[in-house]
Amino acid sequence: MKNIGVFLAEGFEEIEGLTVVDILRRAGINAQTISIMGTREVCGSHRIPVIADELFEDVDFEKLDGVVLPGGLPGTTNLGRHKGVDETIRSFAAEGKLVAAICAAPGVLGQAGLLEGKKAACYPGCEDKLTGAEVSYEEVAEAGNIITSRGMGTTIAFALRITAYLTDEQNARELAEKIVYRQNVSEK
Repeated sequence: MKNIGVFLAEGFEEIEGLTVVDILRRAGINAQTISIMGTREVCGSHRIPVIADELFEDVDFEKLDGVVLPGGLPGTTNLGRHKGVDETIRSFAAEGKLVAAICAAPGVLGQAGLLEGKKAACYPGCEDKLTGAEVSYEEVAEAGNIITSRGMGTTIAFALRITAYLTDEQNARELAEKIVYRQNVSEK
């Protein structure tokens, strides 16, 4: 079974964080929410409190196959300022582990220098944060072990792309059908 951590920071976009967890768990992937705030309760950008599965400082990152950074404000800002998040995404990218981000959060990957020469998507207006990237306006952009997406409206496509990456295309297609999602998950 694959293991993924989804970072939660105060002000994260609830749909982008929780839909990804939901889709991945339906696909048989162990998706755990990880609070970077020092407390398990994290409030989203729309003031919805969520209880994270783990605290950042308690996670054994060696056991994870990848991490996901949801967008939202000030969630993305909080992710970008967290030294541990920066170290984790840099080491995961270098090790070939999955690093995925959606909405404004791909800017955190750009800030870390992870998008140089890679295709990346983000929320409209955040393109200048994709330092060194080939900006994509597709719903989801995949460049090796980096997956990025545009925003709340692309969250299911993003989660299904992560599912296909971690399992296989067939699993993602079957899940898309089960949730009555029409998008072709093979599109990159």
